[in-house]
Amino acid sequence: MTAQSDTTGNPAQPRSGPAPAPVSFRVALRFWLKLGFISFGGPAGQIAIMHQELVEKRRWISERRFLHALNYCMVLPGPEAQQLDTYIGWLMHRTWGGIVAGTLFVLPSLFILIALSWIYLAFGDVPLVAGILYGIKPAVTAIVLFDAYRIGTRALKSPVLWGIAAAAFIAVFFFRLPFPWIVLGAGIIGAIGGRISPRTFATGGHGESGENYGPALIDDHTPTPGHARFAWSRVARALIVGLGLWVAAIAGLLALYGTGGTLTQMAWFFTKAALLTFGGAYAVLPYVVQGAVEHYHWLTASQMIDGLALGETTPGPLIMVVAFVGFVGGWTAQVFGPENAALAGATAALVVTFFTFLPSFLFILIGGPLVESTHRQPHLTAPLTGITAAIVGVILNLALFFAWHVLWPGGFEGRFEWPLLALGIAALIALFRFRVGIVAVIAGCGIAGLALRLLASS
Repeated sequence: MTAQSDTTGNPAQPRSGPAPAPVSFRVALRFWLKLGFISFGGPAGQIAIMHQELVEKRRWISERRFLHALNYCMVLPGPEAQQLDTYIGWLMHRTWGGIVAGTLFVLPSLFILIALSWIYLAFGDVPLVAGILYGIKPAVTAIVLFDAYRIGTRALKSPVLWGIAAAAFIAVFFFRLPFPWIVLGAGIIGAIGGRISPRTFATGGHGESGENYGPALIDDHTPTPGHARFAWSRVARALIVGLGLWVAAIAGLLALYGTGGTLTQMAWFFTKAALLTFGGAYAVLPYVVQGAVEHYHWLTASQMIDGLALGETTPGPLIMVVAFVGFVGGWTAQVFGPENAALAGATAALVVTFFTFLPSFLFILIGGPLVESTHRQPHLTAPLTGITAAIVGVILNLALFFAWHVLWPGGFEGRFEWPLLALGIAALIALFRFRVGIVAVIAGCGIAGLALRLLASS
C-alpha cells in the first residue's frame, strides 16, 4: 500500500496490515446501542469514547476522516457528538444507518430521564431526595461557570471577540434581549469581520494526532461511497421527508390541541431551540430558560437547575435536559388531566425530543455530501466564531441567574444560603484546581447537601 499525503502535502505514515472486514448493519446496530448507554462525559467525553472505539479499536474509520467529519459537525447547530455519530452511521450504511445510529445515541438517555423525572416529581419532597437536590444546585451553578471558562479560553482569542462576549452579556443581563437576536447579531458581526480581518475570526478546528492505528474500513484513501456524493435529488428527497415529518407532527398537534395547547407550544419552541444550539447545550440553555421558565412557566428556575443536574449524570447529549423540561411541563400543565400526569409528562418529553433532534438528522443527510467543499472555509466559519464568542457572555449570564436562585431562593429580601455558597466554592475548586469530573462533583455535593439537611433537622 502506498503512503498517502496529508492535508499539508507531507507524506502520511504508511499503514500496514489488513483492513477490517466489512461491518454488517446488524453488527453496527449493536454497537450504536451500546454507545448510547456508555456515552457519558459531555461532548468531549463522548467524542473521546467514539474515537477510541471507532478509530483506535475497531478501525471502522480513519482518524483523518473522523476528524474531518467532527470539524463539520462543530459548525452546525445541535449536539456535535450525536451528529458525528449520525454522520459515521450514514457513511457506513446509508440513510438508515445514520438514522439508527443517531436515534440510538439518544434513546437510552431519553428513557432514563423520563424515569428520573417521574421520580423527581413524585418523590422530590421525600427528605432523602430533597437533601440530595439541595446540595446539587450549587454544583450545577459551578459547572455552568466552569463551562463558560472552558469555552472562553478556547474561543476568545482576540480583543474583538472579548468585546462581542461582553456585549452579549450586557444585552441579555441588562436589556433582556432575546437569545435569537444575540445569535443573529453575533453571526452578522462574524460574517463581516471575517471578510475584513479573517485572522481575527479564524477557527482552529481539530488537528490530527499523527498516530498510526493501521488501515481502516473507511480509510484516508477510500473513495466516497455513491450515496454520500452530492446530488440535488438526494437533497430534495431529504428535505421533503424531513419537512414532511415536521409539518405532519405540527399539524397533528394543532388539530388535537390548537395553537394554545402545551404540546403545540413545546413543538414550536423547541424547533426554534434546535436551530440555535451553536456551541453545545450550555449555549442554548439561556434560550430554554427564557422560554420555558420565564415565558411559558413550564417549570421553575429551581426545577431547571435540578433537571440540568440529572442531565449531567445520564448518558447521551446534555441537550437531553430538554426531555426533563418537557416532562415537568406536561406534568404541571396536566395535558391529559390530573389522573394521567405521568403519561402527560412522558408524552411531552417525547414531543420535545422529536422536535429538538429532527433538524440534526437533516443537517447531516443534506450537508454531509458537502463536507469536502465547505470544510474550513473562513467565510463559512467566521459567523460561527462570532456566535461562539457571544455564547460565552450568555453562559456567564446563565451562571449568575442560577447563582441568584440558589443563594437567594426566596429573592434578595429572603435568607441567604451560606452553606450552599460554601458548597459552590468547593465545587469550583474541585473543577478548576483538581480537574475533578462533573459526575463526581455532582455526587459529592449531593451527599454533602443530604448531610447538611440531616444535621439541620436533628
